[in-house]
Amino acid sequence: MGEEKANRVDEEDEEFQEPTEFSSDENESLISELILSPSKPPPILENIDGAGKSTGFANDRDATLARVELEKRLALIKAWEDNEKTKADNKAYKKLSGIDAWENIRRVLLEAQLKQIEEKFEKKKAEYGEKMKNKMAIIHKAAEEKRAFVEADLGKDVQMVEETAAKFRATGYIPKKLFACFTC
Repeated sequence: MGEEKANRVDEEDEEFQEPTEFSSDENESLISELILSPSKPPPILENIDGAGKSTGFANDRDATLARVELEKRLALIKAWEDNEKTKADNKAYKKLSGIDAWENIRRVLLEAQLKQIEEKFEKKKAEYGEKMKNKMAIIHKAAEEKRAFVEADLGKDVQMVEETAAKFRATGYIPKKLFACFTC
């Protein structure tokens, strides 16, 4: 019985052989095949050594372990990829937020400057409006004074004419200037 156990152990040792290293081309093709069609189970990894005999996984357990190991590697790669994409997204979001903040600050500053300029124009407009009203009042006052002078002169002229007419009436003299155009 001890001899049968030893024979079984030797047979198992012969069946189980460590997989040899695969070339990078084989790994890349296997990984790309798994990535492109993840629903298919991964093929049994085999390598043909120089003698032409095939060495590979002898039983399903080793193939399953290799498949699990490959899936684990692919899952880690996928997690790393997702993590890097998230980092890139966060970095871009942070930069975009900074740009938005910069734009908002600049816009607020420009709006404040525009408001100050508008207030300045409104103030100047009010000042100029006040100046124009004052000038209009001065012009109106000057016009009233000139009218008053004209009316005063008219009053003097009318009074002179009345006095002269009264003299002419008193003396009976006829003014010559009146008929100057009708000279005979």
